[in-house]
Amino acid sequence: MYQTLRTSILLSIFFLSGLQLMQAQEVLSLTQVLDKTREQNKNLKISENEVKIASEKNKEVKSNLIPKVTANGDYKYYFDLPTQLMPAQAFNPLAPEWEFKAAQFGVPHNINANIQVVLPVYNPELYGNIKTTKIAKDLSQLKHKKNKEQILYDVSNLYYNAQIVKAQLSFIQGNITNTKKLLDNLKLLHQHGLAKTSDVDKIRLQLQQLETQSDQIEASYTQILDGLKFYMGMPLDTQIDVADDINIMTDQYSYETTKTLDYKMAKTKTKLIQSEISTLKHSRLPSLSFLGSYGTIGYGYDEKPHDFLDFYNVSFVGAKLSIPLFNGTTTTRKINQKKYELKNSELQLELVAEQKSMSIKNARLKKLVSKKNLVATKAQVALAQKIYDQSIIEQKQGLASLTDVIMADNSLRQAQQDYLQAEIDFAKADLELKKLTGNLK
Repeated sequence: MYQTLRTSILLSIFFLSGLQLMQAQEVLSLTQVLDKTREQNKNLKISENEVKIASEKNKEVKSNLIPKVTANGDYKYYFDLPTQLMPAQAFNPLAPEWEFKAAQFGVPHNINANIQVVLPVYNPELYGNIKTTKIAKDLSQLKHKKNKEQILYDVSNLYYNAQIVKAQLSFIQGNITNTKKLLDNLKLLHQHGLAKTSDVDKIRLQLQQLETQSDQIEASYTQILDGLKFYMGMPLDTQIDVADDINIMTDQYSYETTKTLDYKMAKTKTKLIQSEISTLKHSRLPSLSFLGSYGTIGYGYDEKPHDFLDFYNVSFVGAKLSIPLFNGTTTTRKINQKKYELKNSELQLELVAEQKSMSIKNARLKKLVSKKNLVATKAQVALAQKIYDQSIIEQKQGLASLTDVIMADNSLRQAQQDYLQAEIDFAKADLELKKLTGNLK
């Protein structure tokens, strides 16, 4: 009987088989979960759209280099023609210079239609804005990559948690089955006076504890699966499951350190502020543009018999030079603000580099410790197995009580769970080190 229990425990932990939570479940590997997350995660789609928005802003600013063509037209009918004051000397040379006469000019009907073209030739502020929006687009892309990296990192951790909870649940359910068999056998022995009532009660208590623990772990497992479905953008009523095998991808202790996304983002933000300062300085420079217009003006008179409507062409080409002279020190204040932002950005860049170095050192230490713990817990499983086997032999020889066997059984199960947790801890430590060294793809 105990040999059967021991064999079942080993099979439950090391092969993680026999879990039957739901029917018709889709078993997803970590790779499949990550792929679905990349495709369907709503936060990733939002950040992708933000990258597209930044790209369109850059294109919008660039479009200011393209000539602007405008068609204009208007019609006016004057009930009262505009009045101008003319020097009286224009009509009478002997009139005093301070005397004026009112005169109305024009005709009631006025039609104006033209096409205007404006071509920017030199605009340093515009060129600076183009460079700034390009850097802003690069920063947006880095933010998207950072967001994706963090989400995939969180999903990987969640997947590992699901695997360990599933393994624990499989282990507990297997032991519930074997404990029930053991309880039935003890009840039969008790009926024949070969077992004590206290022995039966001990096994019954152990069964109740296992069932309670199973309910708690099953609820936790459901919550973790719901979290995975949320990240993957799947309906919560979708039936999924995780793979049984806990796959530790690598036993490598160190990775080549590359520039992480945090560092690249801080560097790009510094470049962005530098570009903004440069653009503000360039706004003080003159700007030049060519312009031209081609159109017609119509004048009409509607009183019979002298009514008429005549049109006259109007066209010109020219250049417009704009020289900023003084804007109340507004530009100076903006430049000073950006200079302080630049100092903070440079300090942030140094801070990121220092934090990265410290975090990588801690992550490598954590991975080394988790590896040692993995080796130690594996040895503990072997030792607990040896103690359990010896307890079975001694119990058969009458040298050990049922309590001793139960304690040995509990120790073996705890050692096996510790080994399982050590596997997960090592996998998570490896994942963390990959992220910090810029090797998390």
